[in-house]
Amino acid sequence: MKQFFTALFSFVSLLSLAQKQTYLLVGTYTAGKSKGIHVYRFNSGNGEASLVDSAVTANPSYLAVSPNEDFVYAVNEQSSGKVTAFRFNVANGHLTELNQQSSMGADPCYITVANNGKWVVVGNYSSGTLAVLPVQADGSLGAAVTEVQHRGSSVHARQQSPHVHATVLSENNRFLYVPDLGKDKLMIYAFNDQTGSLTPKDTTLKLADASGPRHFIFHPNGRWGYLVQELSGNVTAFQYNNGDLKPFQTISALPKGFTKPFSGADIHVSADGRFLYASLRDEANTLAIFSINKATGGLRLIGHQSTLGKTPRNFNFDPTGNYLLAANQNSDDIVVFKVNKKTGKLKDTGIKIDVGNPVCIKWITQ
Repeated sequence: MKQFFTALFSFVSLLSLAQKQTYLLVGTYTAGKSKGIHVYRFNSGNGEASLVDSAVTANPSYLAVSPNEDFVYAVNEQSSGKVTAFRFNVANGHLTELNQQSSMGADPCYITVANNGKWVVVGNYSSGTLAVLPVQADGSLGAAVTEVQHRGSSVHARQQSPHVHATVLSENNRFLYVPDLGKDKLMIYAFNDQTGSLTPKDTTLKLADASGPRHFIFHPNGRWGYLVQELSGNVTAFQYNNGDLKPFQTISALPKGFTKPFSGADIHVSADGRFLYASLRDEANTLAIFSINKATGGLRLIGHQSTLGKTPRNFNFDPTGNYLLAANQNSDDIVVFKVNKKTGKLKDTGIKIDVGNPVCIKWITQ
């Protein structure tokens, strides 16, 4: 009898999964072939995608999805930065624009939504600013309630002023982590998710000169964090405790002996927490693959995979973790790889999604 109910539960679970819709959302630059955000219905059984909608908006180079997946927020990366809110229709994958607000800076490049769905936090690269915007009851955005201006510089030619490159909230919404490429610092703020206010924490992490901190992520277990650096090509691992980060390892993502131009871009950890991946652009055009020590969080470089295109600014796993999609900005395509969950290695499926200047990949599954 127990075996019968176990089998029945497995069947119902598989049926429920099969009935869910999985959508791939792609943010782009719009100076070329693209006009905005593209939505695809994604088949997690074979890795294929079919276009279902496109929303016209300027340079939506980074996207964020609300916790209930009813809304999508996009930066508009331009000198007079904006943030655009969309309603998402899960029945057909269509996006409907709700409104637009100032990002309170120039060239916004990253956006995140608080876990309670009440706030959006956006980082502006060129002005070195970040802002907190309230989410209204209908999913639209109110004007910013908090704005922070970074100041400072570092030694590289690209570091003559601050450049905010990510705004990452802790799982409990208590802290905000802001890599600043221009300052070689990872800034930490206490976040009040009732008022939207930010308070600088007394711990700010200084990276090595000319590192160029870019994207930061947490491990699924919440005990470790990882930061990819654009200018050095390094990944730094941190121990996490009550908002504080303690660095314990820095390791290069570059292939051994690589001497051509490169720049680090994106970073992700597999859902099972066993592997970390980091993308390298310019002449590298590769994904570095690291194994993660399950006891310490330490990294070991185990290989590289060509993205089979040019300038992999962003990549992401599909919701099943069976596929990794690499967005190649300058070859106008997204390459679909099959993930070997035992080894972490990637295999080209032969599937390419043709899309102009893809630079951000997000998912909705309902």
